[in-house]
Amino acid sequence: MSVTPPEHLRPLDADEEAVVRALFRVVYLLPRAIDTDMVCDRQLPLTEYLALMHLSEAPGRQMRMSELAAACRLSLSGMTRTISRLEGQGLVRRVRSEEDARGWNAVLTDAGFARLEESWPSHLASVRRRFLDHFEGIDLARLARALERVGTSADRGEPPGCPS
Repeated sequence: MSVTPPEHLRPLDADEEAVVRALFRVVYLLPRAIDTDMVCDRQLPLTEYLALMHLSEAPGRQMRMSELAAACRLSLSGMTRTISRLEGQGLVRRVRSEEDARGWNAVLTDAGFARLEESWPSHLASVRRRFLDHFEGIDLARLARALERVGTSADRGEPPGCPS
């Protein structure tokens, strides 16, 4: 069975197809490569690093668990497991939300902030080597704006699934 696209859809040209395929490959492989670099360097896994990073940037170095999960692009259960590991190391603690007694906040401890600072060079080196160093001669501000538009378009605050 052959599917013919509607008249208003035009097929991707070779350059467009190459960009889409390369992007999918990067989206899949880059986080894993950075995670591997950091773990091999005896630093934090990427998910834990990102959780500490977002907490360090939040007011009072704390965030609701659901907000932290969204910022890290993890499920709430995935974030709960990540925070449990960090809590076991004394890098974060959980406290009841003052705004909603049913909710929990993750709070970055001083030890967690120190661990983030210790891990930062490993993260930076990996991000530069595996990603940024490949963009020589490219306008990074323009690239960042384009990627931000793509991300905004893809993230309408809807749960994953079929568009309405």
